[in-house]
Amino acid sequence: MNRLKIMMLCLLALPALLFSQNVINPGAVWPDDKGEHIQAHGGGIIKLGKKYYWYGEARRADNDPDYRYVGCYESRDLVHWKNRGPALKLSDPEQLGHRWVLERPKVFYNKGSKTYVMYFHLDDARYKLARVGVAIAKTPQGPFKYLKSFRPLGLESRDIGQFIDDDGTAYLIFESRPTKGFYIAALSNDYLDVVKEVCFIRSPLEGGAVVHYKGLYYAIGSALTGWNPNPNKYATAKTLAGPWSEFKDMAPPETNTYGSQSTMMLKVAGTKSTTVIFMADQWKPKTQWDSRYLWMPLQIGDGRLWLPEPQPWILNVKTGEWKSAVR
Repeated sequence: MNRLKIMMLCLLALPALLFSQNVINPGAVWPDDKGEHIQAHGGGIIKLGKKYYWYGEARRADNDPDYRYVGCYESRDLVHWKNRGPALKLSDPEQLGHRWVLERPKVFYNKGSKTYVMYFHLDDARYKLARVGVAIAKTPQGPFKYLKSFRPLGLESRDIGQFIDDDGTAYLIFESRPTKGFYIAALSNDYLDVVKEVCFIRSPLEGGAVVHYKGLYYAIGSALTGWNPNPNKYATAKTLAGPWSEFKDMAPPETNTYGSQSTMMLKVAGTKSTTVIFMADQWKPKTQWDSRYLWMPLQIGDGRLWLPEPQPWILNVKTGEWKSAVR
């Protein structure tokens, strides 16, 4: 019995042990500085100086049902994360009724106004509103103040993503169900509005994400299967405006992207190499607070993008290099 207890304790401690050794363990519980599973689902990351800020849906089991929460975490190495508390705590902003929706928050920093601008998918329980919500703050951890909601370019908007190009230009990515595709759109100078359609990618995908790598743009997305995972796909283009190639599988289709759905591609450029991280969620709809994160370096270049089978790995943010943690 004592041996069994020891084994159980070791298994429970394994996720924290792995992360404490600078190892990212896809699909495991990811503890923050308080030892609690990170609550940043459907999220995005921005880098400010040497610090990374990770924002996402905080779906704790003990959340007040009258509010929606956005978690904020801070890190210097993308492995160890300090919980900065809820960046946004929002009650029903548009009289949407019970079970209103706040999903996939993404934060941009506007250097001109020195303001942090948060976009998120805002909806009612039937997903008929289909708008983006906007909130602003003066510090990265908030608190963010709700500002407004609207339909970008006058179009329905559900899943959103963010893309900041190498020249610093900021774009919103949003899925529009009636037009059966997703848009890449430029933000206004103050980032408080969407002012220009850059590209419409005619493919019925959500969870859209874009990265610019060695002269090519890569876009990924997920099929419209709700909470259930599916084979995510990718396409390429020489410019954001396209034309875009046909979409191809980015992992063996039978794996359903290893049970995950895309949320962002994070480019880590170091002194020796550049790693592009596939950030995805492994959703658990009945226990959403326990949904996991699948982060894995992509094999990318020359028009090809491939997600290797997930395994524990180590990242050096200074050099931009990564290596397997499996011996």
